[in-house]
Parts: sequence; C-alpha cells; structure tokens
Amino acid sequence: MNTAGPAILAEGLTKRFEDFTAVDHLDLRIEKGEIAGFIGPNGAGKSTTIRMLCGLLRPSEGRALVAGFDVDREPEAVREHIGYMSQKFSLYGDLTVRENLRFFGGMYRVARKDMGERTRFAITMAGLSGREDALVRTLAGGWKQRLALGCAILHRPPILFLDEPTSGVEPEARRRFWDLIHDLAADGVTILVSTHYMDEAEYCNRIALIDRGRLVAMGTPSQLRSRHLGGRLFEIRCAPLGAALQVLRDAPGVLEAAIFGDRLHVLLGPGGLDETTLSGFLEEHGVKAQAARLVTASLEDVFVQLVSGHHEGQA
Repeated sequence: MNTAGPAILAEGLTKRFEDFTAVDHLDLRIEKGEIAGFIGPNGAGKSTTIRMLCGLLRPSEGRALVAGFDVDREPEAVREHIGYMSQKFSLYGDLTVRENLRFFGGMYRVARKDMGERTRFAITMAGLSGREDALVRTLAGGWKQRLALGCAILHRPPILFLDEPTSGVEPEARRRFWDLIHDLAADGVTILVSTHYMDEAEYCNRIALIDRGRLVAMGTPSQLRSRHLGGRLFEIRCAPLGAALQVLRDAPGVLEAAIFGDRLHVLLGPGGLDETTLSGFLEEHGVKAQAARLVTASLEDVFVQLVSGHHEGQA
C-alpha cells in the first residue's frame, strides 16, 4: 500500500449505463484509519460507487485511487489491498462456517501457515465458537453478517468496503456489528460503509450524503447539523399528517416539513410562523394540532433539507 496520500481518493468519478447516469462527477477523500459513512436512499449510487472503488466496475469518467492504486488501470492491485462485503454477505449457504472461511482464505491467498489463526479469529469474532460445522444457511442474520465480515478481513486488508452490511439485520445485531467496525478502525483499518439507516451515520467519523449519484454534502455529523439546517426545527403532533404537509407547503416562514413517525418535523426560518403560531395556523386550516416543541435536528432532518434543495436546484 502506498503510505502517502489518502486511503481513498475520487475525482469526478462518473458511471453511466447507456442514458442513465448512476454516479455523477463524485469527489471523495477518505483518510487512513477513518470510518466514512456513505449515506443515501436506495438507488442513490452508493453500491455503484463502491464497486468502482473496488475495481469491479470501470468508471465512465474521472479517476479514483485506492491504497494509492488507480482503480481503472490497476484493479488487481486495488483488490489485493481491500476487503469487500456486499449487502448479500457473499456466503455459501450449503457450506459450513469453516468451509466458507477456508474458501475465502484461498480466494484472498492467505498463507497456509496463517490460516488456522485467522480462521479462529473470525469464528470468535462472529460468535460462532462451537458452530464451526454448521451450514451457513441455518444461521441467523446477525451471525451471517459477522461471519461475512470475518471472511472479508481474513487477509488483513488496510481498506474495507462494506456495502449496506446491516440491511435486514435486527437492531441488536446492527449495534454489535458497529462495535466490530470500531475495533477494526482502532487497529488502523480504513472503512467506507454505505447505509440507508440514518441513525448509523452517528457512528461514523465523517459522512458523505449522496443523492441521485451526486455528493450533496460531506462532514462530521456535528458539522452537517450546524452548517446545513438553516433554521430552527420543531416537532408537532397533528392529524391528518398528509393534510398538514399540504397546508405547510406554502406557509410563511416554513423552510421544510417532513413526516417523522406519527408527527411532523417543521423547519422554520425568520419572518413567518413560529412556535407560538404554528399549531394555530394548522387548526385554522382544519388540522388538529398540539403545541410545537423545539427539537435537536437529526441527520435525517439534515438529509431531508439538503436533498430537497438539491432537487429544487435540478428542477
């Protein structure tokens, strides 16, 4: 691995499939030992970007360096320095835990003298001690997830790509998985992890928000909250929610409104409605509403605001 420069660098990275642009002139810089979150809705271009960075897809335009190697000109060198875990976990259900590890160890060219120790580490990490001979298809989702991570790091790569690794996994298993990610980062591994779970972004050192193949914003969670919200955020219980959204769309001072569970989050700017008049305004328009309360913005609030502005800019 080239020790100079960032672990991952993309400049103008673009991927087109005929008339469809999946990734659109993406710039990205991730430093060594960093946990970077790649956050966005399904179809935003996260997986396509990761596949290009892994040397699995050729870019249509732009360039990217991973571990100092060009993903277009040196894909084999890139793949020797990375681990990759897809959202399908890439495991073989008809093989046992031990057989999967041996298979991936061979794929990653792990030396025979190291294989025993690496396999034991992966089994312990996955919590599968005593189940080495169980067929993988019989395992619960959280075990499969941790086993897939163990397979991806058997060769001890300096850079790890995780593509939606917690999708469909129960919350407790997701939390345990993030503990493992932080342990790896503490050992110096650079990690790029994509997810559509906004709450997971809080676990990352920095976050890249992506929408429709474009980078919308990048920064630490606190930076994104402070830079991009542009107003004060209020939560209000009201019904019906759909009618409330319609009423607030053109209301004075409302920068953004979105449904969060059984309530609305409303971003208010100066010169219009405020916390004392918001519920009354809704009541006047036939919406039952409780008093509004000031809340701390979540990253999902920030993402809604940024994506809304991004779409308006493209309209």
